[in-house]
Amino acid sequence: MMPRVDSMNDTPDRPRTRWGVFTQPDFRLLWTGETVSGLGNSITVVALPLIAVEVLDASSTAVGLLAAAVWLPWLLVGLPVGAWVDRIHKRSLMIACDLVAGAALVSIPLAAWLDALTFQHLVVVALICGTAAVCFNTAYHSYIRIVLDGRDLLEGNAKLQGSEAATQIAGPGVAGLLAQAFGAVTALVADAVTFLVSAVCLKRISVVEPDRALHEERVPLRRQISEGLRFVGRDRYLRPMVTWGAVINMALMGYQAVQVVFLVRTVGLNPAMVGLLLTSGSTGGIVGALMATRVSRRFGTARGLLLLQVATAPFALLLPMTTAGPGLLLFAMGAFLVGISISVANIVVGSFRQTYCPPHMLGRVVATAMMINHGTIPLGSLLGGVLGDAVGYRPAMWIMTGVVAPSWLILATSPMRRERDLPQTHEPEQVH
Repeated sequence: MMPRVDSMNDTPDRPRTRWGVFTQPDFRLLWTGETVSGLGNSITVVALPLIAVEVLDASSTAVGLLAAAVWLPWLLVGLPVGAWVDRIHKRSLMIACDLVAGAALVSIPLAAWLDALTFQHLVVVALICGTAAVCFNTAYHSYIRIVLDGRDLLEGNAKLQGSEAATQIAGPGVAGLLAQAFGAVTALVADAVTFLVSAVCLKRISVVEPDRALHEERVPLRRQISEGLRFVGRDRYLRPMVTWGAVINMALMGYQAVQVVFLVRTVGLNPAMVGLLLTSGSTGGIVGALMATRVSRRFGTARGLLLLQVATAPFALLLPMTTAGPGLLLFAMGAFLVGISISVANIVVGSFRQTYCPPHMLGRVVATAMMINHGTIPLGSLLGGVLGDAVGYRPAMWIMTGVVAPSWLILATSPMRRERDLPQTHEPEQVH
């Protein structure tokens, strides 16, 4: 059993060093593997649509279908994967997911070089990689708790979130350079290599996972799934967090579905300037990762999260105000502050789940939360696109950012409005 601490900002056990959690070899390996793999994922986000358009001459509808295929597995297998992850060793599953995703990506350039690549092949690969991501991410959020002890979870999650935001900035640029120099198909080979690096790093981690009790493995899968749903649905902290995540993801993806077209056709920007503006959100993500731990220590994990959402979410309304010239600063500022908001929330909420949920339930709780949160992503993309065609790009931006701005009210309905810190342990009476 993990040692209990009184709060996420409690540090009685050992003095902090300048490098923090990076002094722990196992965390360095986990961080390195995830950073390299994150860079590869950012390359794929650009390379797959480029292949569909340039090599297969796919329509915009087909490209949208390809994007949806990546997220669809969360709806199809998210819940059973959560129960399954609670039964098995996380690291072995994560390594297998890396290898499967890498092999699937390599099949695309091989098929292209053999002149046998089809759009159906791309969709199948997207589904395979999406399913691997469901399994990997569910196991990964549980595995962090095994690699780090309770007092280091917030800092560790902040480091991982910061590197993820950094790769989201660098990835599209690297993908563009690789596609320009070697072709979009060859760029996927680089992504496959990153999955291999991640697998090697995971293999070298020395921490030993505890064995699950044999009687727990005999519990029917359907019953475990139901337990996870009930745990999240009845918990007074998790329920509003998951609801907020579902709403904010729908709204974010809604305006992101039309923001590029809005910037090009309504504001009149060239692709280079569009790309530069879109990095504002990822830059905000890096800043959010750097400030998450300090905000949590200064104001508390509950109060700090809520105050930051109140202070940043309304600035999403700057995005539809964007005009050419100096008005571009409105988009940059709005995206930057929203990026800070989402980054800090991901770190605090993720760390809270890892310490709050009983270890034997963590996989199911993570899968349930992520299934609900990610399930609204394709809905938001579809809604944003339909609104853009129906009422115009700027009005669509107003509608979707108008949902983001007051979204903090959902969190304000939870007990965190009265508390400084989120609790570290779950009280059983909350779910009975």
